[in-house]
Parts: sequence; C-alpha cells; structure tokens
Amino acid sequence: MPKYLITRDDFNRDRQGRTFTDVLNDTEQPFDDVLAFFSDKDRQRRMEESEIHHDRAPLAGVVRELESQPSIHRFLSQIHARRSQRLRQAIGVVVRIVMERRGWQKTGKKGSLGVRAPKSRSSPTHNTGGLALWFLRAERYTLPEGLPYRSVNDRRREIPTTRRRKRTSKT
Repeated sequence: MPKYLITRDDFNRDRQGRTFTDVLNDTEQPFDDVLAFFSDKDRQRRMEESEIHHDRAPLAGVVRELESQPSIHRFLSQIHARRSQRLRQAIGVVVRIVMERRGWQKTGKKGSLGVRAPKSRSSPTHNTGGLALWFLRAERYTLPEGLPYRSVNDRRREIPTTRRRKRTSKT
C-alpha cells in the first residue's frame, strides 16, 4: 500500500481536523512534527499491522516511537493539561485520516494504551502503566471486508468443552 503524505491543508480540510485550528495555529505545538511522523510509510504499515496482527489500535503500533520524538515528548511533558489534551486529540484525527485513506473504517470502539496516574497539579497528565506514557485510549479500525484473522474470543468458542465433575472431598 502506498504511503499517504498528510499536510496541514489535508488536516484543515477534514471535517474534524478543522475543529483543531488552535493546535494547527499554535507555533509552540509540534504539529508539523506530528504530520511528518504519520506521513512515514513504515509507520503507516505498522499502524495497519497493529490492527491485523496484534488486535490493537493503530496508534499502539507507533505510540512509543511517537512519544520518543523530542519535540512531542517535550510538549506533552509540560504542565498545561488543556493544550496537551488538544494535541493528543488532534493526533487521533491524524491517525483517522491515515487509516481512512488506506481503506480502513472506524469501529466506534477504543483500545487501551495506558493506565492513568492520579491527577496532580505538580506533574503533567501521564500514565503509570501500559503501552504509552501520554495516551490513554485510541480508536480501533476495521477493513470493510473484515479482518483476515478472527479474534481469540471467536476462535475459543470452537474449542469443545466437556463438563468436569466436581470433586468431592472425603471427610
């Protein structure tokens, strides 16, 4: 599948993207770095593989690399909860644009990326565990024709079960 370059104009033309003009126009936010990051064909492939092979949200396939980008990490680690949240939401829109261009559609479900730490006025909003430090949940996607592999939940239903007899203890 070819890579898709995501530009500021693409983002601004998107129905949801245009609601993030505050992020787009804020020169302190690393939004150009976000667009460059998600325009990479290998990252786009890993996002798809995250859904297909790992049964995880596309962002899960690249989130550690995304968070390790110096400008993005620096911005998210500052204490300004609202601006940080808006950037994280805008990143979700970029992920959707990429996935839809590659033929995927939203499922309406979210996948977990982390376990949120208790709120604190002295530290930025972050996670204490999971895959990501800054992202809590991410949208899940599917292909219109369905995924090539069935879920573990579907496959386990095919396993024959036998009723086990309860053991009785001799007293």
